[in-house]
Amino acid sequence: MTTTLDSPPATGAWREGDDPGGRLWTAPAPLRVESGAELPGVRLAYETWGELNADASNAVLVLHALTGDSHVTGPAGPGHPTAGWWDTLVGPGRALDPQRWFVVAPNVIGGCQGSTGPSSTAPDGRPWGSRFPIVTPRDAVAAETVLADELGVARWACVVGGSMGAMRALEWAATEPDRVARLCLLAGPAATSADQIGWASPQIAAIRADPGWHGGDYHHAAPGQGPHLGLGVARRIAHLSYRSGFELAERFGRDAQDGEDPRHGGRYAVESYLDHHAAKLVRRFDAGSYVRLTEMMNAHDVGRDRGGVAAGLARVTARTIVGGISSDRLYPPAQQEELADGIPGSGPARIIESPYGHDGFLIEADAVGALVGELLAE
Repeated sequence: MTTTLDSPPATGAWREGDDPGGRLWTAPAPLRVESGAELPGVRLAYETWGELNADASNAVLVLHALTGDSHVTGPAGPGHPTAGWWDTLVGPGRALDPQRWFVVAPNVIGGCQGSTGPSSTAPDGRPWGSRFPIVTPRDAVAAETVLADELGVARWACVVGGSMGAMRALEWAATEPDRVARLCLLAGPAATSADQIGWASPQIAAIRADPGWHGGDYHHAAPGQGPHLGLGVARRIAHLSYRSGFELAERFGRDAQDGEDPRHGGRYAVESYLDHHAAKLVRRFDAGSYVRLTEMMNAHDVGRDRGGVAAGLARVTARTIVGGISSDRLYPPAQQEELADGIPGSGPARIIESPYGHDGFLIEADAVGALVGELLAE
C-alpha cells in the first residue's frame, strides 16, 4: 500500500495478494498451542537457498530475531521491503554457502511476513487480530517441525539463531534433540530474565496505549489510523537496548541534529536516529505481531516444566557453539556463559569483542561467520 510519509498503513504486514517474492509456504495444518488454543490452518512462510542432498544431511535452519523474517539474504524488492538481514552469513563463499548447504529460513508463527499471525485471515474471513493467542518458543518449534517434515529433513545439520532466534534454536535442540546435529546460539539466554521482561513491558504498553490499537483489531483502519505511534515508541525503546551506550556516545555525543536546535524544540542527533528506525519499522511490521512475539520472548525458559534450566540444557545433545557480544546490555555475556556451561556438547562461550551492543550478532559478520564455519567443519 502506498501512503504518505505522515500516514503509515495500519499494518506493515505482508498480506494475501501481495507479491510473494521468494516465499514458499507449508501446507495449512492445525496447531494446538501451549495456551490451549487451537489454530486451524496454520502455515509458515519460508525461503530456501541451495539444494537438499540425497540423504538430506545438509539442511541448515536459520531462525530470525524479533523483527526479522524469512528473507535472510537477497536484495529488497517486490514482496521484500528490506534486503536480507543476514546477507553476510548466507551466500557463495560464506559460512552457509548454498553450493554445500540447503539453507531454510522460516518466518516465525505469530510473525507478519507470510506466516500465520495476528494480521493473517482467520477462518471467518477477518484478521485474527486480538483473537490470535499467545505463542511460545515451543509453539514455534512445533510449527517448524511441520516444515521440516514437509521438506524431508529428519535431522538438521545445524540450527542457528540470534536473539529471539537463539531462543527458538535452543528450544529445537531441547525439544527435538534427535533432530539437531549442531547448534549455534548467538546473543540469547537460557531463560528470559526479569530485566529483559522489564525492557519489554513499556514497549507493549506503548502499543496498547495507542488510540489506533483498538484492542488489537485495527487491521482494516485507514492509513494513519493504526497503532503506528505506539509501535514507533516501542521500536525506540528496543533499539536503545540493542546498541551500547559507548557506541551511542561515540556516534552522537550531545550533538544536535543538523539544522535543529534542542533549545528551541529541535532534536538531538540520537533522537533523530531513533526516529528514523521507528519510521522504518512501522512500514514493514505489524503491531500485533510485535506484541505477540515480545510475549513469546518473555515466555522463553528452556527449563520450564523440565525441572529447571540445568535440566533443560542437559537435554541438548547437539554439538554446540555459544556466542555472545561483549557490550550486549540486553542479553549480557553471563547468559551465554550459562548456556555454554550447561549444554553438554558445548565448549566455553565465545565472546566477540564489539562496541555495537546486542546488534553485534548481526554486524560482526566475520566473527559470526567464523563461529558458524567452525561448527559446520566439525
